[in-house]
Order: sequence, then structure tokens, then C-alpha cells
Amino acid sequence: MTQRIAVVGGGTGGTVASNRLAEELAAEIDAGDVEVTLVSDDTKHVYKPVFLYVPFGLAEPEDGVRDLRELVDDRVNIVTNRVRRVDTDEKRLYCQDGDEVIEYDKLVLATGAKLDPDAVPGFKQAAHHFYSARGAEELREALADFEGGRLVLSVVGTPHMCPAAPLEFTLIVDDWLRDQGIRADTELVYTYPIDRSHGKPEVAEWADPLLAERDVRVETEFVVDAIDPDDRVITAKNGEELAYDFLVGIPPHRGDEMIIESGLGDNGWVDVDQRTLQASADPDVYAIGDTASLPIPKAGSAAHFQAFTVAERLASQVRDRTPTKKYDGKTVCFVETGLDEASFVSFDYETPATMRRPSKTIHWAKHAYNESYWLTARGML
Repeated sequence: MTQRIAVVGGGTGGTVASNRLAEELAAEIDAGDVEVTLVSDDTKHVYKPVFLYVPFGLAEPEDGVRDLRELVDDRVNIVTNRVRRVDTDEKRLYCQDGDEVIEYDKLVLATGAKLDPDAVPGFKQAAHHFYSARGAEELREALADFEGGRLVLSVVGTPHMCPAAPLEFTLIVDDWLRDQGIRADTELVYTYPIDRSHGKPEVAEWADPLLAERDVRVETEFVVDAIDPDDRVITAKNGEELAYDFLVGIPPHRGDEMIIESGLGDNGWVDVDQRTLQASADPDVYAIGDTASLPIPKAGSAAHFQAFTVAERLASQVRDRTPTKKYDGKTVCFVETGLDEASFVSFDYETPATMRRPSKTIHWAKHAYNESYWLTARGML
């Protein structure tokens, strides 16, 4: 009997997992003993870190887009549809369009995180952001007209995708404003909702003196409650108010509603074993990337490493072997510190984050990686 593996989500985690499964199980797929199906609600694959550069005229949204079929191994079946519910008892995926039903034996969920700007009153009307193609383009247009005043970068929602991006934007816009000749006319303010400037304490310790050196005012424990777009005021839950002339916000994020509907996670994130990545609700279900509830940031590199782990574990299970591969929490990330320098951070469950000294070399290494990302998506790096 053919063993059916379904992967839901065509982002980094789902694409890499599908390609790694196709490679690990090539002989079994060719023999008809295994079938791998990738279900995505979009025919395109989007590399979202490109959006950070769009507001500064350094990239276009389409630079981060490829056809999914071009990136996925031919051994993988691709279904373009949205999964609305998982029935883990019957092992079926119920899709939104055409009442399509997909049966599976093993399931990998890589549904990612969704933007939820409506979660904070006034956010959609007041705040610019760079977490979508349209948002990044609109921010570019607005920045082009900015002539000075108080520019606030406010991390409104956590957890969020690309955990270093708020710091990156703040440090890049500092350089950009200097190039525009209006930095002296601009007050830069950075807000974060906990008692430090970043979720990782080692990153916060590294960032604080850098922000101070750039004359960036930092407001921690600033939990945004509402934004008044008419008076241009942000109100925190403790009643504190912060006026702005130009607001860039990190939107609130949420998990996929399908996760809640399927009983796999009350808040839209799937509870998993942090080493095996198997769902607490069902050992035949794995969750990776932003979908998984893990004690690490929601970074693309984490999804990549998790996809390798899951593919190897599933290959072992297909062959009736005990899986031994486990995820160690490995995460790596480039961190832009301006227009022409960057740092690099790496950590895992056991090793604290280590920041590298910013340099032009690391900056260009990040850009080289952005160009070679498509090899990563194919599971080749």
C-alpha cells in the first residue's frame, strides 16, 4: 500500500520539507510505495525578507517571488487549494475550493504566520509596515515624502516573523535619513513590548549601545493598546501615550485558523515536541517553521533546519526504522546594521545567541544569501 505524506504550506518550511522528502525517498516514490503531496493556497513562493529593502528602493517585491512549481521536485504532487480543516482521526484534509479531500498517513504543517492588523484599533489606518509586498511599497511611497519629525518604529505584536527585522529597519532608516539629509530633523523612536529591546537578551545587549550611538530613543515595556490616526498618538496598555509624525509598526500576527478549527492548537500555533517536532495532539502530525509553538523566534532559518529534521524522521518511519534525527533549536540570522554593514547571529536550545561585529563583508554575505536563497528552497543548501 502506498504511504501518503502531505505537506501543507508553500513557504520556506513546506517547500524545503517537500524537496528533502523527495530526495530522501526518491527510490520509494519512483517505485510507487510513497506519495508526497504539497498543498498550497498560492502558486507562488514568496521570500519575505526581500520586503525589508523595498521601502529604501533597494529591491522590488517581485525579486522575492518564484513559481512554486519551479522550486519543487517533480516527484512531489502540488495541489493549489486552501486546507480549511484537518481530521486527524480519519487522516483527511478538507479543502476550501471544490470540496476537495486529501487523504494522508503522515502530515507536515507549515502554514506560517498571518498578519492580523485589525487586532489593534487604528493600526490599519495609521501604521505603515513592510511585512507584505503591498505594505512595503506603500511605505516606500510614504517615506519618499517624509521631511522630518518623529519617526516611530513600534513592535506592536509578538511573536512575529523575521524577529530581527524591527532592529534592521531602525538601523537602516537611520542611515537612509542621513543620506537624505534629514536625520538632524528627525527623532527616531523604537518601542518594544517587553522589558528589553529584543526577545533574545543577548541580541538586546548587543543592540542597546548601537541604538544609543545612533541617537535612537528606546521605549521598552510599551504594549500598544490602540492608535489614534487623527491625533497621531499611540496609547499603551498602561496609559502611556507616544505622539508620532510617521509610524512604522510591526503588525500583530496570528496562527492559521485551520489549526484552531482542527483542534491542533488553541491559539493557531501547534504545540509540538521541541526535539521531534511532532504535534502533541497527534504523533502522525508534524509542525515546522512559524506554525510550531517553540521557544525560539519565528525565523526562516529555523523552518529550514526543522524541515531537514522532519524529512529524515519521516524517511525512517516509512522504512519501519526508529527515527533518531532531532532538532536542536538551531537558528541563524543576518542582521543589517545600516545600508552597508551587517551582523550575524546564531544560537540553539543549549547555546546562547552570539552576535558578530558588524562589517561590510557580512552585509554583502547577506545579499549573496538573498540571491542564493532559491537553492535553499530547493533543499540544496
